Amino acid sequence: MNTAGFPVYTVSQVNGYVKDLMEDDPLLTGLLVRGEVSNYKCYPSGHHYFSLKDEQGSLRCVMFRGEAVRLRFRPANGMRVVAFGRVSVFPRDGQYQLYCAELMQDGRGALDEAFEKLRRRLEAEGLFDEASKQPLPRYPRKIALVTSPAGAAVRDMVRVLGARWPLAQVLVVPVRVQGSEAAGEIAAAIHRLNNRSDIELIITGRGGGSREDLWAFNEEIVARAVYLSNIPVISAVGHEPDVTITDYAADLRAATPSNGAELAVPHQDEERAQLAQLSARLARALQARLDGARRELARLKGSRALRAVKAPIQDRRMAVDALRRRLALALRGRVEGGRQALGAAQERLPLALSAQTARKRAKLGRLAAGLDALSPLKVLGRGYAIARRGEDVVSSIAQIEPGDRLDMLVSDGVLRCVVEEKEERTWR
Repeated sequence: MNTAGFPVYTVSQVNGYVKDLMEDDPLLTGLLVRGEVSNYKCYPSGHHYFSLKDEQGSLRCVMFRGEAVRLRFRPANGMRVVAFGRVSVFPRDGQYQLYCAELMQDGRGALDEAFEKLRRRLEAEGLFDEASKQPLPRYPRKIALVTSPAGAAVRDMVRVLGARWPLAQVLVVPVRVQGSEAAGEIAAAIHRLNNRSDIELIITGRGGGSREDLWAFNEEIVARAVYLSNIPVISAVGHEPDVTITDYAADLRAATPSNGAELAVPHQDEERAQLAQLSARLARALQARLDGARRELARLKGSRALRAVKAPIQDRRMAVDALRRRLALALRGRVEGGRQALGAAQERLPLALSAQTARKRAKLGRLAAGLDALSPLKVLGRGYAIARRGEDVVSSIAQIEPGDRLDMLVSDGVLRCVVEEKEERTWR
């Protein structure tokens, strides 16, 4: 093409011209745009960079720190918002973008709604229960990394694992971590690893990206594979703010892939320091025991028991002799006391017997007098008689009939009588 006669412009001139056209257009200098936040990033400078998208397209956006400080919420991927600003071109890149002055929430995005719906359903099934979480091995011997073999995440994890715990073997299981087939490959890799006996820990994840880039780890098939794994699984997806369904289902969530490697193994320097500390404590304890034993030995060496071996035996003999003397004195005293008590008792015995005999005789006299007073013979001596019929004593006329024979006992004999008649009479 012959450019003679035609003006030739530089790239900067073209970008500047387009920029002027856009900034002169009243529609583009102040408009409201509704869309879903994607690829959101906040830099240390305080500037916010993201995209607004819908079903058909995407629009690059920037919100500088001066406007961002007035935000009343933290933007996040998947959030539906309404942005107010102007559309212009950044001359250096030649790309147009929306310079946001204000940002307002406008409900939840489609991906965010799908995420919450799946999260609630799996949570109701118990896939996120803390009781089902498996403890991580303290010193894993072989670790499998289920991730892309070409990303920076796998290099970071291998580097961290090697630096922290070089004793662990690392197996990289290559899978796609983005796209429609990624979820199936991740789940299949986890199932295959569970058929092996040498794998003690699985780390699955990838580096940062948009909500769409990380969506494979929000698929139900991956969450169920992680939940059903008999091998503990660490989920290390994206950056610190990124949260996926796999994070909930995993036995442990890591903020980043590098953090996942840090959580998987101890640090060799820390273990060495702990071993050194334990070794020092053990040495101090052994030295203390040894010093104590030496002090005890020195005490025993200076004790009287070792300096005069027979001294304890002699002391015991003297103690036995003293006890023997005390026993002899005690026995002599007991015998002498018994003899004195016996002599005194012998002296008191005749007097006691004499007094007792007199008391017995007096009591016997009283009893004899009483018995004599009650004797029937005394009654007969006073003129009374006792009537008997055979062996029976007659005490009533009802016992006798006229013609009966009676024996009348008097003081000096017996009268044998025949009853002629009987007469009833009351004696008063």
